[in-house]
Amino acid sequence: MAVKMRLRRMGAKKAPFYRVVVADSRYPRDGRFIEEIGTYNPLTNPSEIKIDAEKAKKWIANGAQPTDTVKVLLKKSGITE
Repeated sequence: MAVKMRLRRMGAKKAPFYRVVVADSRYPRDGRFIEEIGTYNPLTNPSEIKIDAEKAKKWIANGAQPTDTVKVLLKKSGITE
């Protein structure tokens, strides 16, 4: 099972809000997920990023691969280098 940390789109049309989730890579973008570890709101200025550092580190240690966007969010929030 290939596990990924990725964004799940929520919110209204033209008003996106994202949840950072851990999901099997075979599931659809907004489909089933294993665990929610944070949120990302790109519409606020500056962007609002809330990620549970302990959960994120645990999943990375267990082999979950973050997507490119989630990697950037983890760096901005100071969880990874």
